[in-house]
Amino acid sequence: MSNIFVFCAVLAGITASQIFGQTSWENPVRKLLKEGKPVIGATITAASPEVAAQAAGMGFDFIWIEMEHSPITLETARNMILATRGLKALPFIRVPVNELWTAKRAMDIGAIGVVFPFTSTPELARQAVASMKYPPAGRRGSGPALGTFRWPAPEGYADFIDKNGLVIVIIEEVSAVEKIEEIAATPGIDVLFIGANDLSYSLGLRGNQDHPKHREAMAKIIAAAKKNGLPVGRPVANAAQIREGIDQGFTFFQGPSDMVMLRTGAEGLLKPFGKWAADGKDRPTY
Repeated sequence: MSNIFVFCAVLAGITASQIFGQTSWENPVRKLLKEGKPVIGATITAASPEVAAQAAGMGFDFIWIEMEHSPITLETARNMILATRGLKALPFIRVPVNELWTAKRAMDIGAIGVVFPFTSTPELARQAVASMKYPPAGRRGSGPALGTFRWPAPEGYADFIDKNGLVIVIIEEVSAVEKIEEIAATPGIDVLFIGANDLSYSLGLRGNQDHPKHREAMAKIIAAAKKNGLPVGRPVANAAQIREGIDQGFTFFQGPSDMVMLRTGAEGLLKPFGKWAADGKDRPTY
């Protein structure tokens, strides 16, 4: 085994005993979810590897690299993923659309989890799984050089990533709720994630998540996840929402974005001194 291989493995947070096959690395997010314990991620929207690296070392279980609702490109996402080497948080990517090629590119640059938006049919659920698994289990094409650099697994990258990659599908439309039993029963899904705000819009509630129709839809999704032994996730804004979510049966939490956390920290610092302007007061107009 070359010294270069060992050096890269150490950078990736893989220990010497794992390199030489004495132990088998297990995705820690998957492990915690299997144990019924909560996992919390930071949402990264700024196109900055520095921001991603800072968040990955703060104690979060994963970073959610946001490529659906941000200007982050594949090249920037790749640099973010490299910046997580040796840090706690695992790099996940929310791709812009549930397609084979979007997931393939996310995995090939080193993501170890992919979040699939608008997975509203059983066919899209199966496609999400297939796009992340190598044949014969799936349809992922072979081009693992960059992924191998991030995850230099001694057992071989294909076996490693098929075992450790997380398939996270988002339920955020009425049509998905109507077919949730079939979607949740799809083999290979690891997490059912509820896009709570988009679901409210799909229900015609314009963001109202306290309406009985929204609560009923959420309960139906949670029940389907529980029936199929799947963890269920949702976005959260603060610790109180995480505690409430745990009581409701959620264990996978998408935390606030980098920009929201920056704003929250700045507000706590500036407001006591009357200098907080982000609420619109004292803001210059041009």
